[in-house]
Amino acid sequence: MEQYWLLKSEPTTFSIDDLIKAPRQTTCWEGVRNYQARNFLKSMKVGDLGFFYHSNADPPGIVGIIEVVKAAYPDSFAFDPKSRYFDPRSAPDSPRWFLVDVRFVKKFPQALPLDQLRALKGLEKMELLRKGSRLSVQPVRPEEWQRVLEFVPEKTRSSSTLK
Repeated sequence: MEQYWLLKSEPTTFSIDDLIKAPRQTTCWEGVRNYQARNFLKSMKVGDLGFFYHSNADPPGIVGIIEVVKAAYPDSFAFDPKSRYFDPRSAPDSPRWFLVDVRFVKKFPQALPLDQLRALKGLEKMELLRKGSRLSVQPVRPEEWQRVLEFVPEKTRSSSTLK
């Protein structure tokens, strides 16, 4: 069964436009250093879809859709002392951190801002909108996925990959 996700990135660090410019419009989603978010990464399956969310933006919001194209594997950045994601407690034979590979699917003509998402009926329990929620990787319930897509312009929604 397909699962849905929301993955956050600051656009000044890595934006949806950066993903579009990446080779094969694919990248690894590295640098997750929260255990709950890491566990969500580990439960992702190839073919799962996710919302790409620009955090720390003006305004923050959902800007497009990505697809998981490689399931979780050890985050090698954690083993590299020169990386900003280095973790001396993580080792190749006992990795602490994981990542997935994602591919660009769609960019929305306009971001769906956080304030607009808060106002939508049916999203009251969405993790993103929960007070104090700061997870960079989080699940999205199928009914929340469909509700958000109702507010994306029709020509963007028409792709069968959006389900």
